[in-house]
Amino acid sequence: MADYMFMLESHLSADQNRVVEQVQAAADAVGVNLFLTGGGMRDMLGGFQIRDLDFSVEGNALKVARTLEEAGAQTIAMDENRQSADLVFAGRVTAQVAMSRKERHAKSGAKPQVTPATIQEDLRGRDFTVNAMALSLNRASRGLLLDPTNGLADLGHKELRSAYSYAFYDDPARLLRLVRLRVRLAFTVEERTRAQFDNARAAHLENLIPPRTLWDELERISEEPNPAEVVRALEQDGLLGLYSPALSGAKLNLPALTRLEKAERLVESANAPAAPKVAPFLYALTAKLTPKEKSGLIKAAEIPKAEIEGWRNLEPRARKLEHVLKSPNVRKPSGVYEILAAAPADELTFLLCNSEHRVVQERVRNYLQKYLPAMQEVPPAEWEALEGQPGTPKYNRSRHALVAAHLDVRPKKPAEPEPVPVVPIEEVVVRGRGRWGS
Repeated sequence: MADYMFMLESHLSADQNRVVEQVQAAADAVGVNLFLTGGGMRDMLGGFQIRDLDFSVEGNALKVARTLEEAGAQTIAMDENRQSADLVFAGRVTAQVAMSRKERHAKSGAKPQVTPATIQEDLRGRDFTVNAMALSLNRASRGLLLDPTNGLADLGHKELRSAYSYAFYDDPARLLRLVRLRVRLAFTVEERTRAQFDNARAAHLENLIPPRTLWDELERISEEPNPAEVVRALEQDGLLGLYSPALSGAKLNLPALTRLEKAERLVESANAPAAPKVAPFLYALTAKLTPKEKSGLIKAAEIPKAEIEGWRNLEPRARKLEHVLKSPNVRKPSGVYEILAAAPADELTFLLCNSEHRVVQERVRNYLQKYLPAMQEVPPAEWEALEGQPGTPKYNRSRHALVAAHLDVRPKKPAEPEPVPVVPIEEVVVRGRGRWGS
């Protein structure tokens, strides 16, 4: 029998393991049964990187969320109807805590009627079988795998199969989700599920996806490691036009999205502080659209005002950084480091994708590939020894001196060995005769 708890702990980061412990403690305090479900289970069993943690609770999930808030977690979204909460923990770990439930849809795409349910009933009503597995985190059954739709076998076959026959009719947003997961996981779609997908498309169910759900899915696409491939697949399946008819043609800027992927990988490889990816994604996606077409996309997906502002302000912010960075007064590596260490990651990504100044490109790359890694290797004791309090002029001078000492001092060239005197060959011959000629 597989040791699923050992497998889970082995796949999670240290911060994610701490979150699992915190959620278990909160569920124990509230007195409810707790299960790890959804994408976290799929990724653990499939050997993928676990991006988010999804927990299901047989009981009051929002009470568990409030208990976690009291312990320091931050709630970033809440769905009262589905009794679920999205939270952020230390180390930027994200997780969802939701009530195990049944959902009944009066018609396709309608707001569901939600009732509490057992975990088994909850799993049978999910979208795809690979997302319909759970791991018990309860004391009496800790480590028990629940798999009522045989998702583990589908995971082994690298196949996406709907958990039940009316999955797309109940929630047409699953049409978009199928495409996104198919691309990310590189799975095939099971034959009957493909037929269900085609039938739903023939009935034009995609037009029933609520605007805010379109936005939620677009935001998830921006977080994918390969958003260009997802967008291409949506365009090929005729679903990208839900956001803007203009994107289904020559105005779809896939090269810009591909450059964005490469830039984000470079930023992430340097362990730079993370930033939301949605603003650079929207900028690249809509690079060829007119202002009117962009407004149409905003309306179609009901993009939140804060996200619109972030999208619109990205280029002005990044251009200011570009202006500072290309200044001839910035000569030393420490100067580049000090400028870019204070810059948001989305601005670095933007400049890597869009700056036409070679010196700017070089300085951003040097920061990510040389200067930042070098400063990350500085022993903590040196940072702790800085004088003054953070934010004070004394501290800033001390910090700048530390950065300069590590980045600006050129390594000394090794001393060249003294030249060996060259003896003329004639002298060697003469000496040889004098020594051995007698």
